[in-house]
Amino acid sequence: MKFPIGIQTFEKLRKEGFLYIDKTALIFRLVNEGMYYFLSRPRRFGKSLLISTLEAFFSGRKDLFEGLAIGNLETKWQNYPILHLDLNSKDFTQENHLTIELDQQLTRWERKYHCDFSSNRLPEDRLKTIIEAAYNMTGKQVVILVDEYDKPLLQTIDDDLMQDKNRRILKAFYSVLKTQDRYIRFALLTGVTRFSRVSIFSDLNNLRDISMDKHYQALCGITDDELDAYCTLPIQEMAADNQMEHAEMRQMLRKYYDGYRFVEDGIGIYNPFSILNALSSKRLKNYWFETGTPTFLTKLLSDNPTFKLERLSGGTQTANQLATIEDFRTNPLPIMFQAGYLTIVDYDQEFGQYTLDFPNEEVRKGFTEALAPYYLSQMETGSEFEVKQFITDAREGNIYSFMERLKALFATLPYRIKGDREHDFHNSLQMFLMMIGLYVDVEKHTSQGRIDLVIQVPQYIYIMELKVDGSAEDALKQILQKGYYHPFAMSNKHVYMIGVNYSSQEQSINDYIITEQPSHEI
Repeated sequence: MKFPIGIQTFEKLRKEGFLYIDKTALIFRLVNEGMYYFLSRPRRFGKSLLISTLEAFFSGRKDLFEGLAIGNLETKWQNYPILHLDLNSKDFTQENHLTIELDQQLTRWERKYHCDFSSNRLPEDRLKTIIEAAYNMTGKQVVILVDEYDKPLLQTIDDDLMQDKNRRILKAFYSVLKTQDRYIRFALLTGVTRFSRVSIFSDLNNLRDISMDKHYQALCGITDDELDAYCTLPIQEMAADNQMEHAEMRQMLRKYYDGYRFVEDGIGIYNPFSILNALSSKRLKNYWFETGTPTFLTKLLSDNPTFKLERLSGGTQTANQLATIEDFRTNPLPIMFQAGYLTIVDYDQEFGQYTLDFPNEEVRKGFTEALAPYYLSQMETGSEFEVKQFITDAREGNIYSFMERLKALFATLPYRIKGDREHDFHNSLQMFLMMIGLYVDVEKHTSQGRIDLVIQVPQYIYIMELKVDGSAEDALKQILQKGYYHPFAMSNKHVYMIGVNYSSQEQSINDYIITEQPSHEI
């Protein structure tokens, strides 16, 4: 089987026999149900292929759709004039780069549709003229396809002045879609983020956002049913290559790459880039993260003095909050959701709140590894802080050895303690434990309060209460007095309770106390 890794052109994919997950029934519904759409999906999720497929459809290329669902649905197969604007691979961080890119694209269209052109005119005025000219020349309404509409905004997200300039240019440019409504047959804008309609699409009240529409949740990406229908043989081959049973391999793929949900009670969606790479190479790796580490996001989180890392797992947001990223500096969860680092895991209908979490193991591991350097310096390979020994100690119940290693680690790491010492200590310890692959439950709620950290391994549970410039005795006393061990009373695992104190003066863990769960509770 030929996997379309990196191929974003529908014609090439079909003519050269690459795997194509048939989305054309949804595309048929899309083009016949409305006219103006916006779709937000994470990078490498198939947006460019969707745009290319629509371009082939509106070009009347019936030959490319033989054997697909739309081949039995569409009867007219007309060739429309198409304006395809691709902003995906350009650099918009410098002055006038956006204007130059728009000028080049507008010039090509002006030549194609025999318009009088002058780069001295505003881009929106030139686009308006081109749409009218295309309609008059062909006698058919125009199709407008914009790939990665938000790239000029994302690239300048930490440069307010440049972003504001790009925003004003795009706002005027995209507003033409409303003023030229009678000449337009269909329009789709795709991107990673949903910048507020007030700032970008304020004039486009006819633009339908299908990013969280249950009918189109599988328009990009791959579902479980699609994976079984199209990829059973590759999964069997991958299982054999990794000496696993088919069911076990299937579960591992689900754990690593499934889990994206774009609506409440939605179906799980696989990241297509990752799952296809895994099936092609027959190896489980962090393919998506290897193509682009979220440097800006990780720096944003590490520099945010009030944001707690535990909000990455279990944080809640309303629909309005998820729909915009303008306040990303104080609330980074919406941009992380839109960019694919978090997904919907639950929905509270009464309060209209979505609960977010990492979608799968690939993202959880990748993001943790990307964020860790901002909290911890790089550990030296082969040193006494070797990751393997930390994990071995935790799994085998060698908690005193584990804590001594942790104490030594924090004594030698030039890690960041700033104004909020307790906040930074909690984040740094949590990040280290997550980085080495331990399951960490942060601020676990009980009837008596919140436990700072719970580490769970197959045979042991470690309950940690953390203090800064206090005492390990007080930390342990809090665990015992509030009965933080009660939720684990029925567990068959051995429970340890650990009071930990960090000294800001010594810049290290200066004391800890360990005790076992009271015997009458076991």
